[in-house]
Amino acid sequence: MVIEQRLIRFITITNWVLLSIVSIAGFLITTPDFARGIIFGGLIVTINFHMLSRTLKNAFRPSHLSSHNIILGKYYLRFIVSGFIIFVLITKHYVDPIGLFIGLSVVVASIMLATICEIKKLFLKEAI
Repeated sequence: MVIEQRLIRFITITNWVLLSIVSIAGFLITTPDFARGIIFGGLIVTINFHMLSRTLKNAFRPSHLSSHNIILGKYYLRFIVSGFIIFVLITKHYVDPIGLFIGLSVVVASIMLATICEIKKLFLKEAI
């Protein structure tokens, strides 16, 4: 498997695992508003990551090359919809903003873990 595919697969799986762990911990340790913030934030960012991944995979298929304007349009549409959902969640007090921020950090944490694992593999391969 090529490194890019391995990274995308690792990040995708890690997103769901981290979201599950942090959500369960949120429900056990914090208030329901805080836990809902973690869940909604994690779902928003994880779904956006999946949709971006799918858009880019489809855009770079040789038989189906898309215009960069279509790719950017889809990106900005997802960005606006996500912003609106976050706005509604915070203004209607459905979630705690700090919990939402933690949930929105799930993909960043997954990317950091993937980077650390790949650097570790690189250095271990070099040492042998």
